Amino acid sequence: MANNPGNSKYKHHQVQYIEFLSEDINRAKEFYSNSFGWKFTDYGPDYTAFGGDHVDGGFAKGKPVKGSVLVVLYSDNLEATKEKVVAAGGTIVKDVFTFPGGKRFQFADPDGYELAVWTVE
Repeated sequence: MANNPGNSKYKHHQVQYIEFLSEDINRAKEFYSNSFGWKFTDYGPDYTAFGGDHVDGGFAKGKPVKGSVLVVLYSDNLEATKEKVVAAGGTIVKDVFTFPGGKRFQFADPDGYELAVWTVE
């Protein structure tokens, strides 16, 4: 892999892209747009991508795979984010709990993926 000096978007060994499978891409887009304000770019009927300041990702058409990796998002207002997740159809898996330096909750999205949202205390 070649060095990429001068391009700060790409950090060596940093997670760069997260890809989920979804049986209903429009439902996934609606859920994440309503919960977190994510914006999407469609690449045909079977793929949509989202971008951010730190990590980009996408949803491909397919059967969701549940695994042991937990994606953790940050929120400036944990309770407001939790309310948006529930209103958009998410299910709270672990209610708000504290840990050294912050607090978080975990939820399942409509495809059953478990994610977490945290904030500083």
